[in-house]
Amino acid sequence: MLADVRFKVEKDGVLLELLAGWFPEASRTTLRDMLQQGRVAVDDEIEKNARRKLLKGNRVEVGKRTTASNLTPEIALLYEDDDLLVVVKPAGLLTVAAKGEQDETVQRHLNAYMKSKRGSRVHLVHRLDRDTSGVMMFAKNFGTRELLKDTFAAHDIDRVYIAIVEGKPPAEQGTIRSYLLEDEKSLMVHSVKDSKAGKLAITHYKVLESGKRYTKLEVRLETGRKNQIRVHFSESGFPIAGDSRYGAKSDPVGRLALHAFLLGFKHPHTGKMMRFTAPIPGPLRKLELSGVAPKPAPKGRPPRK
Repeated sequence: MLADVRFKVEKDGVLLELLAGWFPEASRTTLRDMLQQGRVAVDDEIEKNARRKLLKGNRVEVGKRTTASNLTPEIALLYEDDDLLVVVKPAGLLTVAAKGEQDETVQRHLNAYMKSKRGSRVHLVHRLDRDTSGVMMFAKNFGTRELLKDTFAAHDIDRVYIAIVEGKPPAEQGTIRSYLLEDEKSLMVHSVKDSKAGKLAITHYKVLESGKRYTKLEVRLETGRKNQIRVHFSESGFPIAGDSRYGAKSDPVGRLALHAFLLGFKHPHTGKMMRFTAPIPGPLRKLELSGVAPKPAPKGRPPRK
């Protein structure tokens, strides 16, 4: 953990009040900023809720703010140790280099950050689509990468997304299961009946809020196939808002309305359970599900990949 100071809660209380007692020289505004910057962890989990109720025995760690000049302002560093980095990726930035874009990627910025610390390069563990924001991790060495890839392959990982879709699912919660196959020419992903041709994909969802035009969903991945969430909701008749590539008719917030909210996993070396969350971006958080008229994607915009 990026901790410089550690505390043990001696009496039940609210996090902000406890912080005020531990840091009497700091204003409430400063303490709230510390929380929002991801500098406070409760029992090894980043905590940003100032009103979080803590119990006697909880452990609180407070770390310094990350000021790595090689990271862009949009990339937030949530956690770092000798084996891995956990960051928040903004929408519009590729995870790794692709045809037509080699420089503006999360991986390149993290490699520059590692170089500034006289470290090695980072290793890819998983990806988020260009227009998906949220929490993701990279390994600092090959051995850690292989262990984490095994964790992903075994589906022994907790991934929660927030999605805003057009329309409303037929049930308040459900599971979508299919076999996904990527077309070699178009690179579009679609479901197939042949289990030998496609890869099994399982998506669980729960309605959080619904309106006349859009529905906000909590989405949990049991598997992690390319474009899995986008394809499953599109084929089910309620595509993700802003996803013109997979059939969306509107673009209410000017981006794909999909955010990787939570990532939970066991540390590959210590075995400790790690859980990280990325705050829901303002445009998605403020979208009025019933009061915003669908805004067609501008003509000429390239399909979201």
